[in-house]
Amino acid sequence: MHDEFGTWMLGYTPYGGGDYGDVAAVAAQVGEGDDGAFYDAWVAAGDRAAAEAGTAAAAGHRSSAEELYLRASAFYASAYHPLYGTPVDPRLLHAYRAQVRAFDRAIALRRTPVRPTEVLLPDPARGSVRMPVYLIPAPGHEIEVRPLLILVNGYDATITDMYFASAVAALGRGYHCLLFDGPGQGGVLYEQGVPLRPDWEVVVAAVIYHALESAIVDRDRIVVSGWSLGGYLAPRAASGDTRIAACIADPGQWDLGVPVRALLQRFGATPHQVADPALLDDAVLDRVIETVRADPGLAWGVLRRGFWANGVTDLRGFLTQTLRFTLRDRVAGIRCPGLLTRAENDPLAAGVADFAAALSAPTTVLEFAAAKGAGEHCEMRNRSLLNRRVLDWLDDTLASQDRP
Repeated sequence: MHDEFGTWMLGYTPYGGGDYGDVAAVAAQVGEGDDGAFYDAWVAAGDRAAAEAGTAAAAGHRSSAEELYLRASAFYASAYHPLYGTPVDPRLLHAYRAQVRAFDRAIALRRTPVRPTEVLLPDPARGSVRMPVYLIPAPGHEIEVRPLLILVNGYDATITDMYFASAVAALGRGYHCLLFDGPGQGGVLYEQGVPLRPDWEVVVAAVIYHALESAIVDRDRIVVSGWSLGGYLAPRAASGDTRIAACIADPGQWDLGVPVRALLQRFGATPHQVADPALLDDAVLDRVIETVRADPGLAWGVLRRGFWANGVTDLRGFLTQTLRFTLRDRVAGIRCPGLLTRAENDPLAAGVADFAAALSAPTTVLEFAAAKGAGEHCEMRNRSLLNRRVLDWLDDTLASQDRP
């Protein structure tokens, strides 16, 4: 699990998130250590980079300072994933706040400084939720009206991750980019305790209203793009908002309940029971929990991340909430061109063919092979390949919409 979390950054290497040597040095320091050792090594790396950034800024080396602050933000973001769960670990909050502080300092050093803002999202339980938002203009096009790419995160990534994974490449193509944390993500979860919600069309609508206040946004070319769980959230947004000109889902997902129902049936649940977790026998749930606890990856993904991000305290609640994430009754509302990715070894991409077949709007499926180093979840071992192909598709799609 440490290898998986610790090597995420290698996918960001082409975009300034850190080099192989940074990862190797931290790995050597962690060795066979526990989650605390993992955390300490990454935070120490972040502290060193942030200190170097401050020195560079004081000496007038703005470009070096920006680069180092960005790298520090990636180091801090790498530190706390093993600490997920409730009650919230104070170390997680410390590293997250350091991550945001470093990122904010970096983008404030750009030729056109970027300042974070907040969008208030109405919430029945809380009145409103504060969502951090960054609208980053494309370099060299800061005052031009350009297409806007709204980037949607998944279960456990944050604004910083999305910046390196997608925004840097898109900014280089001339797209303005909007990054935000929504319910169940980043600071909205960590600081405010707000869980995920399936109706992402409401979330993105609030973000679009905010974006349209900017004079540099082309209101006819607003694109939404999501990775990981965002591969469901982005199409969900497109199903309820005709202002979205194109939708990218990496990987394409339209019903999170499919793998859940299949799993429950393997443990003896009937088709009638898997349709409603309230009907599940306790014996079935006990067998599932026993299997999950025996696998460190599953235990983290379900019992720690899954429960926390969904605002539930038991498996029945987690299953009930997961079944709400479906587009089957909304897929007809997606009318914009769509791009679905399918990496060869990504289990979340299993339903891409069915999703594509259900869409009536023009839809493209991009395949990514392990032989090209892009066969894993979200093509993390070759993000540059993913970004080239996705942005080529987006360039062509928006250009075709400009024609009479």
